[in-house]
Amino acid sequence: MRHIPRALTALALATTLLAASACGGDSGGPGGSSDAGGKVTLRFTWWGSDTRTKLTQQVIDAYQKDHPNVTIKGEFGEWSGYWDKLATTVAANDAPDIIQMDEKYLREYADRGALLDLKKAQGLDTGKFEPDTLGAGEFDGGLYGLNAGINSFAVVVNPAAFKTAGVAIPDDTTWTWDDFSRIAAEITTKTGGKITGTGALGTNEAGLNLWARQNGESLWTKDGKLGVSPEKTTDFFKYVLKLRDAKAIPSAEAISQDMNASLDQSAFATGKLAMSFIWSNQLVAFSKATGQQLKLLRIPSADGKAADNGSYYKGSMFWSISARSKHQKEAAEFVNYLANNTAAGDVLLAERGVPPNTEVRASVTPKLQPADAASAKFIQDIGKELGDPSPAPPVGGGQVEKIIQRYTTEVLFGRQAPDAAAKAFLDEVNGELK
Repeated sequence: MRHIPRALTALALATTLLAASACGGDSGGPGGSSDAGGKVTLRFTWWGSDTRTKLTQQVIDAYQKDHPNVTIKGEFGEWSGYWDKLATTVAANDAPDIIQMDEKYLREYADRGALLDLKKAQGLDTGKFEPDTLGAGEFDGGLYGLNAGINSFAVVVNPAAFKTAGVAIPDDTTWTWDDFSRIAAEITTKTGGKITGTGALGTNEAGLNLWARQNGESLWTKDGKLGVSPEKTTDFFKYVLKLRDAKAIPSAEAISQDMNASLDQSAFATGKLAMSFIWSNQLVAFSKATGQQLKLLRIPSADGKAADNGSYYKGSMFWSISARSKHQKEAAEFVNYLANNTAAGDVLLAERGVPPNTEVRASVTPKLQPADAASAKFIQDIGKELGDPSPAPPVGGGQVEKIIQRYTTEVLFGRQAPDAAAKAFLDEVNGELK
């Protein structure tokens, strides 16, 4: 019997409770009853650093000053415990009104009826959002997560490491996977192994998804199924082996350890790698950790055409509203403030990613610190090359990162051949979806 994470067990229970409460006739629908004296209290939950919490509280304070009838109570914590706590409150029919949501779990909650379809929310305007950024939170005809910040999968390079190796930073508008492997191996060789060219590609599911998208497939389909074939998954693992054999990546042992390292202690952050794969909104954190001015590059492609590299705008995170909130209208108005108000944007800047609202982005861009500005410029530069948003993971899909890490490790240690690992990986993921 496969292990079911505690958070998802609690969330499954929420389905029954939500269905039962829906028959109870309370005033929990849109525009529900207010507290005594017309006052409204909203609960707002998010995960993140102390910096994120401080900035978010500043926005809450400003909003409450302009809306004296609204009190917003912040509930925040670290990523590691966030999902267990959220699932428990949802199961108890006590979900926060406003939820910071991640792509991994968006469909999980929406499919169980826990999230409001934001297309039906009163007072929420998406007219100034960058085209295609809404699609990341949209499926089955509804909008269940409003993009809180844009990012895209990218290669991050440390120019100082390239300089040490005497290797030129490549033209990322034309480079191929063969170029990537050759350059990474060259860095390892020229530094005598003191700096390794790059980190492994298979340490999260984004690499496989981009690989699939470059080959006419996708990790997930719009109807919530696996969309990548055994053949393309095998090719992906073969490329991971190619990097290993060329000494373009660290040893299997080092990669395995790095999968569990904190960002600050990761191989790239500690100067052991010249390149790595990150989401573009992580540039600030890695720049701080390395103490270097880093650079984002486009993902390589098979044919050397940037428009064919499978990239897309991903929501770094989303704003969602509980389907059982008694104050859905007021919650939507606050989400509208977070997403569309330039004053809120001027406080949050790009802490959650590049603002998808183009008006807010224009307001905050001149105020950004160098790393945030570089991330925003990268997002702007690649805009015309991108494909449609990738479908959100289906129920059970949130476990795929841990699964692909395990099979990447099996391949790197030589315990499984690429074709065997591909089959086992797909079988296990399908088991999670069932």
